[in-house]
This record gives sequence, structure tokens and C-alpha cells, in this order.
Amino acid sequence: MKREYHVIGLMSGTSLDGLDIAYCKFNFENDCWHFEIEKAVTLDYNSSWRGQLAGADALTGNDLWLLHVQLGHYFGKLVKEFVIQNRIKVDFVCSSGHTIFHRPELGYTAQIGDGSSIAAECGIDTICDFRSMDVAYGGQGAPLVPIGDKLLFSDYAYCLNIGGISNISFDYQGHRIAWDISPANMLLNYYASEMNLLFDDNGTIAESGTIHPILLDQLNNIEYYHTEYPKSLGKEYVFKYFIPLIDHHDISIADKLATICEHISMEVARAIYSDKPKKVLVTGGGAMNQFLISRIRAHSVHEIVVPDKQLINFKEALIFAFLGVLRIEKTCNSLKEVTGAAQNSIGGAVYKG
Repeated sequence: MKREYHVIGLMSGTSLDGLDIAYCKFNFENDCWHFEIEKAVTLDYNSSWRGQLAGADALTGNDLWLLHVQLGHYFGKLVKEFVIQNRIKVDFVCSSGHTIFHRPELGYTAQIGDGSSIAAECGIDTICDFRSMDVAYGGQGAPLVPIGDKLLFSDYAYCLNIGGISNISFDYQGHRIAWDISPANMLLNYYASEMNLLFDDNGTIAESGTIHPILLDQLNNIEYYHTEYPKSLGKEYVFKYFIPLIDHHDISIADKLATICEHISMEVARAIYSDKPKKVLVTGGGAMNQFLISRIRAHSVHEIVVPDKQLINFKEALIFAFLGVLRIEKTCNSLKEVTGAAQNSIGGAVYKG
């Protein structure tokens, strides 16, 4: 079986900042996997796409399915352009899709961006729908990144990702455990948008604000934090419980952002609590929020490692590419101890390009 792959990973996150495209090389030698991100780019969504994706959960079934196909064709065209521009050879494409509904407690999860349309547009085999098999086995369908953390980033005690949702992954008593910690950029970007900004650059606005102690206490006591892992967060939960609570307080946007940052940092510190300092790898867009990182450091004894921008920006796309490698190798790419499923599984639907 082939042990070297050149793969494109696609990642579209809940923060709606764009589509990450990462061209990655994987090879297996000396009993472990090695990787290199050879080319990568983030293509911002224009206002039309952001609006459509933000409002997709309110569409009729017919209109949502149409958007699903349209987004797949759009992704496929972007991949084709990326391949031509960089003159690269690709074994297959792996797409996270864009999550619209995530209701594992009801037995379903929905990521749009039709894989068959991607494959048809770019002419390359495409793997997508990585979550559904795990959900079918009674799991959360998330997080999926921990298998990549375990096999690609074993030098770190903890792998922390701060995207739309913050999540953590680490080994505990011989098993990989992981869960979604808290909302992160999903909340920060939502309130930055009320100042006509896509995001709070470096956390400057948050840093200028004042922490609201009552709101902070209420956020820290939301029911989700009293639930044991495995657990995952979706947009539905955030908009039902977090945003109404924050909006109930008549305070400035700067104060809301300051309080949210403090909340995120406290929950992250709680998730990685240890008496002994260890190395924590931090990736995702939140890793570039200097104020947020400073607050995490203030609450933790660990060495918080913020890598180069390429890994910060493209780690999730890299790992979705790797999930596809494991799918092709017919190797487990979803861990039951992480998701709560009845068994480990090999997720991913394959469409021939």
C-alpha cells in the first residue's frame, strides 16, 4: 500500500472567515507519520457567501440542499484554480464541509459543500462527510482532530485549538481524550461585527474593556461546563444560551469582549489544569489574538507555544487531509474515547473525480 500521499485539505470554520486550502505531504517511516504543509492559502468569503452560510440554518430543506450543491461547486472551482496556479499533483481532496446543524443528541450532523460537486469541478477524488459514521455509532461526531494530534503532534502534552469553538486534545491514562471547551471566535467575531469589524484584531478592543464580574460568573456557570466529556458544542447551543445571556447586560462591546476573553481563558486553563508545567500547542485563529493568549498564560502554569502562522492557520485543514489518508489506508480516523461512540470508526465518503 502507498505510504506517501500528496493531499489537499479544505477547512471551512464556524467563524466564517473563509476557506482554508492546504496542500500537504504525508509519509510513513520509522513507525510514525510525518507531514509537511507545502502550499496553503485562506480564501475569504465575500459578503454574499458569509450571509448565505450565516443564515443557512433558517433555509427550507429545498434551499439548503441547493446551497449544499452550490457550495460544493464553489469549493471545487477554488481547488481547481489552486492546483493550476501551483502546478501540483494531488492524490485526493479532503473536505471538512461547513457545519450548519450539529445535533448528535438527535442522531445527526450536517456539513454542506457537496463532495460529488467538488470532485466533478476539480476532477480529483474527494473525501468528505467525516462525521456521520461516528454519529451513527452514537458518538458526538466531534472533535475529529485528536487522532491527528496524537499521530502528528506527540511532542506536545496538550493540543489546543482556538477557532469558532475552542477544543482540547491530550493523552490520559493511555487513551486520547478531547472535547470542545467553549465558544471562542464565534462569540468574539459576533460582537466585533456589531462594530462593523470582521474580528477584534489582536484583541485590542477587548483589552480596552473592563471585565463584567456578574456576566463572567454567569458564563462560567452555563450548564455545558457541568457536563462530562465527551461533549461538543454547536452554533445552536451558543446562540440559544450564550448570546442571550451576554445581550441581557447593558454594557459596551469592549466590556463584552473583555469578559468573553476572560471567560475563554479561564475555561481553557481549567481544561489544561496541571501542577506541573507542560507544553501546550495553540493553533487556530485565536492563537493570533495576543490579548486572549496573554490571559490564558496568566491563568496557567504551562508553556503556551504559539507556532508559525502557517501551522496556526492551517492545522485543521492539515488534519482533515490526514483523516482522508487514514480513510484510504482503511485505518481508524475517529476515536470512540473522544466522541463517546460505541466503537472506533473509519469515516469519510469517497467521490471519484
